[in-house]
Amino acid sequence: MQSLLPYVINGISAGGQYALIAIGYTLVYGILRLINFAHGDVFMVAGLMMIYFTASLPMYLALPLVVVCTALLGFLIERAAYKPLRSAPRMSLMISAIGVSYLIQNLAFYLTGGLPKPVTNPIPWISDTISVFGASTKRVTLVTPVLTILLVFVLLWLTKKTKMGMAMRAASKDFETAQLMGIKINSVISFTFVIGSFLAAVGALLYFTNYPNVAITSGGMPGLKAFVAAVFGGIGSIPGAVVGAFIIGL
Repeated sequence: MQSLLPYVINGISAGGQYALIAIGYTLVYGILRLINFAHGDVFMVAGLMMIYFTASLPMYLALPLVVVCTALLGFLIERAAYKPLRSAPRMSLMISAIGVSYLIQNLAFYLTGGLPKPVTNPIPWISDTISVFGASTKRVTLVTPVLTILLVFVLLWLTKKTKMGMAMRAASKDFETAQLMGIKINSVISFTFVIGSFLAAVGALLYFTNYPNVAITSGGMPGLKAFVAAVFGGIGSIPGAVVGAFIIGL
């Protein structure tokens, strides 16, 4: 048990990080029936911004700025790449998503020179090493699942109890009828991308606390695992994506 415990703890922590990414996939698919292949790259960009912002700004300013800029990036991607194709065939949206993914990766390659950027200023407190039942681990492995579950409950409250949440659920049930009923579908979709990107940013802050550097391909594998988790849990379902992510993590 002593040798197994670190793997269980790290698996739960990884599952929480995958869950934050998987929710972005499942929210977008629920409304647009689109797999946003650029979502993993948004996660990677959040990691790069964390490195650059923490190197030049105080931590209490850098971390909120990472989250805000990542959410803004998600909004801009939706408006530039997906909104003009709202009435286009699904395959056109899919090609656009792949194109955005390659565009982000190549812009990151140009800006970073293609070299992995070291995480020189890890987030204090959560990056500290602690002992749990005799097993050594970073505090972020314990913070991640708690924060993930808290954010999921907030998101479920938002979708169940607010007007925007009800509009999101209406759009996911019947996109065309929601428009006919007067729901501002463009605002709903943009809000969905903002929420997904916000969660990806939080996931990136937690994820890259455990890793020494961020490369332009750093979003690929976490994004793929999160997508598998979303499918495994029933894509379109927020609780399903979270359960699937924790299973994949373990």
